[in-house]
Amino acid sequence: MDAPYDTTSHWVFGYGSLIWNPGFRFARSQLALLRGAHRSLCIYSTHHRGTPEQPGLVFGLVHGGSCQGMAFEVSHEDWSAVNAYLREREQVTAVYREALRPVQLADGRSVAALTYLVDESHIQFAGRLAVEEQLRLVRHSAGSSGPNTEYVVNTADHLERLGIRDRGLLELTRLLRNGASEAA
Repeated sequence: MDAPYDTTSHWVFGYGSLIWNPGFRFARSQLALLRGAHRSLCIYSTHHRGTPEQPGLVFGLVHGGSCQGMAFEVSHEDWSAVNAYLREREQVTAVYREALRPVQLADGRSVAALTYLVDESHIQFAGRLAVEEQLRLVRHSAGSSGPNTEYVVNTADHLERLGIRDRGLLELTRLLRNGASEAA
């Protein structure tokens, strides 16, 4: 982005469960666009939404494309506590890389936001899975934060309410809701 960043406060970019369950104090939030990475159900979850014996799937930001999500503004006073909370929540297995990335806010401003990008060399990186494999993994897994199905459906529902269309996620959610049979 050519425009200088707004550096008057701290920002966090959410693209999955942070949208509907940020879990931290923020001053305000708004729709935002991240360029250079896209949302993908590409991380084997062995803690929050699965176990080592029955891994689930969670979202990551993968190189290329763009991603619509939410940006959360955090005051300087709250930043230390929020940053510590996010590291504890998001870095359980160090599958993400923390990065400050430019995001375009709905109000037109560009800000540098803390963003969690998937480490594609990490053992938990699943890559691009067929919808049938996603369905199998999501249906049969749960972890310390609850059932994997809940995570996927909540994310899809909140994206839809925000006017964000994710075709792959919509298809998976339709299959989960309709109880479609799994691939063998």
